[in-house]
Amino acid sequence: MTEARNAAAEERLEQEAAAEGGEAANADNERDRPAAEAPTDTLNAEANAAESREGEADASAAGEETAGQEAEAAPEADPRDARIAELESQLEEYRQRLLRAQADFDNYRRRTQREKEEMAKYASMELITRLLPVLDNFERAIGASKGSGDFESLAKGVDMIHRQFLQLLEQEGLKPMETVGQPFNPEFHEAVMRVESDEHEEGTILEELQRGYILKDRVIRPAMVKVSG
Repeated sequence: MTEARNAAAEERLEQEAAAEGGEAANADNERDRPAAEAPTDTLNAEANAAESREGEADASAAGEETAGQEAEAAPEADPRDARIAELESQLEEYRQRLLRAQADFDNYRRRTQREKEEMAKYASMELITRLLPVLDNFERAIGASKGSGDFESLAKGVDMIHRQFLQLLEQEGLKPMETVGQPFNPEFHEAVMRVESDEHEEGTILEELQRGYILKDRVIRPAMVKVSG
C-alpha cells in the first residue's frame, strides 16, 4: 500500500509541474507577440481620436478665416462721426439754455409791464393825498361864510388856502414864472397881444394874462403875456 501511495504522489507532482510549465510558456508568448497584434478596439479608438483632433483643427482654422473676413468687411469707424455727435449734443444743450433764457426774459418783461402800469395808475396818489387838506380848508371856509355872511373873513380864508396850495406845489418842484418887465422868450412865454409903448423896449413883457409854471427844469405851461411891439 505504501508503494501505491508513493506512486499517486509522484503522479500529482508531475501534473503540477506540467501545469506550471504551460503557464510560463503562455506568458512568454504574450511578451513576444508583436505590437501589430494589439486589440482591434484600441486601434479604432486611436483612429477616432486622431480624426477628432483633425476636425477641431479644421474648424478652428475655418473660424479664424471667417473672423478675418468679417474684420476686413466691417468699415472702419470715422472719427468725425464722434465729433459730429458731440457737437449735436452741445447744440441741443445750448438750445435748451436759450429756451430757458427766453422764458425768463418773457416773465421779466410781463412783470415789469405790470409794475409800470401800476405806477402809472397810482402815480398821482401821493400828490392827491397831500392836496386833500387844501380841499378840506376850502370846504370849511365856504361853510363858515354861509353861516355868518362875513365875506371879509371868507376872503382871508381863501387867501390863506391859496398860500397853502402854492407851498404844497413848490414842495413838489413847481415854480411860477416871473414875467412882467422881462424880455420875451418864446421858450417860456406865449405872446397873445402886442401893443406900442414908448416907455419900454420892443419885446418887453408888459402884462401877464395867465401865469406860467416850471416843474423842476421843464416848462409845463408857458405864460400868456402882453408884449410891447
